[in-house]
Amino acid sequence: MQLIWLRSDLRIDDNTALSVATQRGPSMALWLASPGQWLAHDDAPCKVDFWLRNLRQLRRTLDALNIPLLIRQVDTWDEAPATLLAVCRQHAIEAVHWNDEYGINESRRDADTRTLLEASGIRAHSYLDQLFFRPGTILTRSGDYFQVFSQFKKVCLEHLHRSLPSLAARVKPQAALGIASDPIPQHIAGFDKPAQALSDHWPAGEDQAQARLARFVDETIVDYEQLRDLPAKPGTSQLSPYLAAGVISPRQCLHAALAGNHGEFDSGSRGVQTWVNELLWREFYKHILCGYPQVSRHRAFRAQTEALPWRDAPHDLQAWQEGRTGFPIIDAAMRQLLHTGWMHNRLRMVVAMFLTKNLLIDWRLGERHFMRHLIDGDLAANNGGWQWSASTGTDAVPYFRIFNPVSQSERFDPEARFIRHWVPELKQQDAKSIHLPVKSGDLFAGHHYPKPIVDLGSSRLRALEAFKRLPRRQEKP
Repeated sequence: MQLIWLRSDLRIDDNTALSVATQRGPSMALWLASPGQWLAHDDAPCKVDFWLRNLRQLRRTLDALNIPLLIRQVDTWDEAPATLLAVCRQHAIEAVHWNDEYGINESRRDADTRTLLEASGIRAHSYLDQLFFRPGTILTRSGDYFQVFSQFKKVCLEHLHRSLPSLAARVKPQAALGIASDPIPQHIAGFDKPAQALSDHWPAGEDQAQARLARFVDETIVDYEQLRDLPAKPGTSQLSPYLAAGVISPRQCLHAALAGNHGEFDSGSRGVQTWVNELLWREFYKHILCGYPQVSRHRAFRAQTEALPWRDAPHDLQAWQEGRTGFPIIDAAMRQLLHTGWMHNRLRMVVAMFLTKNLLIDWRLGERHFMRHLIDGDLAANNGGWQWSASTGTDAVPYFRIFNPVSQSERFDPEARFIRHWVPELKQQDAKSIHLPVKSGDLFAGHHYPKPIVDLGSSRLRALEAFKRLPRRQEKP
């Protein structure tokens, strides 16, 4: 009997571990709920709910294939090895299969599980699945992990040109095993169930993910290079929650994009090239997680930036978290996050830079707030994005490049459609003054919108001075 340990790979199609296991013999699947670990990782309630909703869809498909799905609960991953061993002994499992995950805690969990299983005579097999390339195989000439994305991307594209990663073989129905699947929990203690509107916005299941991918490739990807920066328009794929939970694979995304561009990476549609670029940014940050494990420990990639004099400003932080900063594009973006569990990528950069530069608040506080609310929360991507904006990370934006939220708003939401949707108290403002209503005469009469909590000019100078005082020599991580 083979056991598939499901984690962030909640799908049937193109699931490497599931495909290999079912080819080797009768198989069953296991999923572990670990609420204590999720709380320690700041996983959002909406993300946990998304996992559960996808598991219900997955169980129906597994049942049709006669593959039982077992559910077990542990508090933390320290209990995972013994729990897997108990399941293996109960069902006479010969081998356990799983798809690799990345991060210090994930690596330790898997190593401990492998050690215990193999000491007990049970084989353990792990597979590359959520990335195109195994970390440690895309290296500089000196044998180090890349720190600059453009160089990493060049090598990745050279490899992809030579050999496109193939999709896993389709899973076929097996003979019934006479083992019943376990019920999927409706709720996990410690994680509030999100509003129905949020669940409706992110429907569960592989079919939904594939439909989104097909619509994006058919209707949007050709203009993605321009549309991706406009938050009021549906110009992005909105596949990130499905990628984070493994409801769709990056290989499926890559194959679909290339099929719409005659198989070309670096010619033809600029939209396809730009979107493939985003898939490779996702890959890059996962490799950084493995090559520079300090980022898993809440440390800055650039060690000298640990000396930055971050402000202890709880009221400013709370205003930012709640969308009450007095800067409409910032507030609209933060309210979008709270209501949908997601934020437009351009705005993730804008609000992160506002927090870390204009408010001079530690990027780790913003990173945690995002993880506690994002349905697509992913350690590598979230940490990479925050450290990029804060100028503390790998290949980060130069410290002196600070987005002005007003000019960003005027440029990317010129008609203020996004602002009017999420900051309805400003609906009556004209298209010119709405981006910074404090400039208009009787601006706050009647609509209770807050005044700006910071002056953009002086706060920018404060950030520049803070960075200028840092040691000049870059310490190697």
